[in-house]
Amino acid sequence: MNDDSQILIARLLTHQTLRRDDRLVKRALSDEQFRVEVDARLMACGLKLLDNVYADHVTLCLHRAIEPKVFGARDTWQNNNFGLARDGVALLVVLWALIILPKRERQETHQHADDDQNDMFGQEKPVPRAEDTSIGIPYKALLADFGDKLGKKTRMDMNLGILSKLGFIERRGDILVEGPLLDLLMDTDLLKERIINGALADVFKRVPDQVVHIPRAVLAAANEAAMEAEASASTEHPNQD
Repeated sequence: MNDDSQILIARLLTHQTLRRDDRLVKRALSDEQFRVEVDARLMACGLKLLDNVYADHVTLCLHRAIEPKVFGARDTWQNNNFGLARDGVALLVVLWALIILPKRERQETHQHADDDQNDMFGQEKPVPRAEDTSIGIPYKALLADFGDKLGKKTRMDMNLGILSKLGFIERRGDILVEGPLLDLLMDTDLLKERIINGALADVFKRVPDQVVHIPRAVLAAANEAAMEAEASASTEHPNQD
């Protein structure tokens, strides 16, 4: 007989992601006993439920302890488990930095994307949903700022297509927006410090909404940050059957 934990896990394996407002997802996030049952079933397969309060979706990923046995090959760790070339990984990190970091800033200050000013009572409100705070970036601006460093238009278009298919981004006309996995599978706690205080420190001294247009002088640093973060971007991997 099917039960709710079995159905939730089967749906996540089938659809890769589910929204946080889904009935069974909400139950898993609020019902401790139900969450324990779900976690136990997933643990038996080396998986865990992955969510964060800043994302509108949840997904599944491997437990850290099982990753080397899955992704290690001949004692050599795969450079990434999505089949992305180096320029694809660099593009992923750049998109994460341009879309997710400003969104997190707005969520933490309880601002919506269309707010003109801070609400003095904003801290009493729940964290805004990603869809209410996430702002896309123009494709033409991305190509102008990063095309030369990330393989020019042909390679960038190819990698954007791969990232869209994987669920990291969505394309809405000329605008690139956050996909369901962009804020789930990137290790924000690790990458934020490395990028904001490291290679892209000069960029992120500006307010978040002004980050879209990045000077060419820091493009090499962006690539360096992407290479450094490559392993982190690949460690948590949803089922893609």
